[in-house]
Amino acid sequence: MIIEIIIAILLGILAGTFTGLFPGIHINLVGTILLSISASLLIFFSPFSLVVFIVAMTITHTFTDFIPSVFLGAPDEDTVLAVLPGHQLLQIGRGYEAVFLSAIGSIIALPLFFIFTSIFLVTLPSIEKILPKVIPLLLITSSIILILTEKNKLQGFFIFILSGFLGLGILNSNLSQPLLPLLSGLFGASALILSIKNKVSIPNQNLNKDSLSIKEIKNPFLASIIASPLCSVLPGLGSGQAAVIGSSLIKLNEKQFIILTGIVNTLTIALSFTVLYLLEKTRTGSAVIVKELIPELTKSQFLNILFIIIIISIISFYLTLFLAKFLSSKINNINYSLLSSITLIIISLIVITFSSFYGFFTFIIASSLGIYAILSGVKRTLLMGCLIIPTIIFYI
Repeated sequence: MIIEIIIAILLGILAGTFTGLFPGIHINLVGTILLSISASLLIFFSPFSLVVFIVAMTITHTFTDFIPSVFLGAPDEDTVLAVLPGHQLLQIGRGYEAVFLSAIGSIIALPLFFIFTSIFLVTLPSIEKILPKVIPLLLITSSIILILTEKNKLQGFFIFILSGFLGLGILNSNLSQPLLPLLSGLFGASALILSIKNKVSIPNQNLNKDSLSIKEIKNPFLASIIASPLCSVLPGLGSGQAAVIGSSLIKLNEKQFIILTGIVNTLTIALSFTVLYLLEKTRTGSAVIVKELIPELTKSQFLNILFIIIIISIISFYLTLFLAKFLSSKINNINYSLLSSITLIIISLIVITFSSFYGFFTFIIASSLGIYAILSGVKRTLLMGCLIIPTIIFYI
């Protein structure tokens, strides 16, 4: 049994690294494939071993998925907001530092995960009844703050509303993977197209990083405490919305924002397993797959998952830094415009494959809005209206 668990952990780390490094290949896709062949796999593996694989893949993904966001400007739904500050650091030769900040955030999520798991054990049933009433107010307040902090408030409001209507249309369509064309266009393809147009070149990367003080970590730490538990408990809320709520309530600089993204990305996913155990409700795709494999987690299985999350987080932290250091040493030898073009083609093909030609059409619209936002000079955080406005309407 132990050997089987070790194999599941290693394969999960490998799969999470693959899904993290290749934009558009999401953990939910791998999980769905695993479920479709689970009858055959259960001949050789226990259901819990498959669960271990899913947990290992998911946690590893939350560490490694920031790498393509920095080096390619190609995000997934969990890293969309950190693309701009991360890519800016890359363009001044500090791409490795950007990934390091995200990885630090993800490892900080570990003690927070155990703190909130302990709190949830006592308070979660009562909290769950109150939060749906609080969430719309928090999101509306956060949205107003985001718009008011813009220099051109009218332009910011216009882009926020436009992205919101775009999100409503796509999320209420029949697309099988609606977030893929929506977020890939708004935050990925738009930046890639402009980098190709402007013939961006990447300077030599500095493999050193500035030391972090407790004071620098304090604000993203506090912001994540406010936002992450909310998004772990309630449906329709992800780490992107958590980052918006946290960063609008507590002032953060660009580096602190990257740390916050790392924290909420890992913490929201990890807490979804706690919510699954305590409430038997699923809040993430990974939790859905775990529930399909084991409808009711036992206390022993849940404690084993907690232990596995610790192991995977530590391994993933060092693995992410190794990969980032390797890419930092090679990136300036690559024709970046060509790399951006190849990445754009790959993302386009993935969108067509998983979201059909209608999805590709929405991908083009989303890319156009993303380009408009960049050229307008507004904060691209406002493009999160694509998820915030549908979420507000959902809870109201």
